[in-house]
Order: sequence, then C-alpha cells, then structure tokens
Amino acid sequence: MTKSEIISQIAQRAGVTSKVAGGVLSAFIGLINQTLKDEAEIRIDQLGTFRVVERKARIGVNPKTGAKISIAATKAPTFRAAKALKDTVKGS
Repeated sequence: MTKSEIISQIAQRAGVTSKVAGGVLSAFIGLINQTLKDEAEIRIDQLGTFRVVERKARIGVNPKTGAKISIAATKAPTFRAAKALKDTVKGS
C-alpha cells in the first residue's frame, strides 16, 4: 500500500477530505521521526512500539573480496509489533 492509498483509506474511513487526511498522516510521520530523533519510544496500543537501538561497532567481511572491514557503531530505528497486531496477521 502506498502513501496515497493510505491517505485515501484514512479519508474514507474518517469521513474527511484527502487533504486533511494527508495532513494528519504527515504530522504523524513527523511526530514519529522527531520522537525517535530525541531517542524516546512511541508505544501505540494494538499496533506496537517504535524505538531506537544502538548497534555496537564490529568487524565485518566484504563478501566480494573477503577483506575485513570496520563497521562503525550506529543507531537504528526498530519496530516491535503488539500482540494484537500479531494475532490479526495470524488470523486469530
């Protein structure tokens, strides 16, 4: 599903215009981005939790040449699905 399809579905289900739904979706995405940038977590019941994890520096191997390379420490966003979402996907 694309962003425009999501906007259309939100507009239809909420009974608002596509412009309003697009604004709400953009605000929601911006909120998630800013919250994760501030290294806080977002927990949404029946959906899941967005958070930032720190990955340690490590040594990797270039698969093409076999040479060892140093991979720097980094931060990455993660999402953990809530039980309700997992059950929905399973069909329970």
